[in-house]
Amino acid sequence: MKKTSNKILLIIPAYNEEKNILKTYSKIKEFNKNNNTSYDAIVINDGSTDNTSKICHENKIPIIDLIRNLGIGGAVQTGYKYALEKDYDIAIQFDGDGQHDVNYIKDIIKPIQEEKANIVIGSRFIKKNASTFKSTPARRMGINIISKVIWWKTRVKIYDTTSGFRASDKKVIKLFALTYPIEYPEPISSVEVINHNLKIKEVPVNMKEREGGKSSITSWKKVYYMINVILSILLMKRRVK
Repeated sequence: MKKTSNKILLIIPAYNEEKNILKTYSKIKEFNKNNNTSYDAIVINDGSTDNTSKICHENKIPIIDLIRNLGIGGAVQTGYKYALEKDYDIAIQFDGDGQHDVNYIKDIIKPIQEEKANIVIGSRFIKKNASTFKSTPARRMGINIISKVIWWKTRVKIYDTTSGFRASDKKVIKLFALTYPIEYPEPISSVEVINHNLKIKEVPVNMKEREGGKSSITSWKKVYYMINVILSILLMKRRVK
């Protein structure tokens, strides 16, 4: 039976997001108030050295403080462990830097509610002009290369391979709570989902440039990042049905 009422959690990984985190959480609260929704949110403070934790505690923002920096993969997996423990139906990765728009949550959870997908990626590239922000030309070229490698390996086309705006159902929540890549989490975890014979879908969303602070993702500047991503994907084994 299709389920339209779900217990939904937004997982917000945050590393040194003192300039953004209150604004991001306030937008979620405002959206809930104006749209009669009840999205929960949990900030995963990934060992920030700024006032991210202090701001969250002072403003009663739900937060898990990691004792050291685990990186984006470790922080996100902590969120999935929390979602599994609290029995959420859908978990959504939602950046703390202002790039993701809460108005698109209804779009990325719809295929899950209609039982057409186990995980849904909010994509900047699946539809022309879907997003005003599409990242730098160099990064877009890297995304395109990874997309081709994933298609060659799995015969599944993923356009926005590095999008962190994703919704997962209970099956994927359980999978990611048990195992989640520390490095290159978005493309590797997408292939992991495909290899477990789960359904993956993309829907168009608009994304913005981060509203402040500095991105923790610097690996795109290094050639070995692309090499390691490609090798990791090629070495992954498909599960037997």
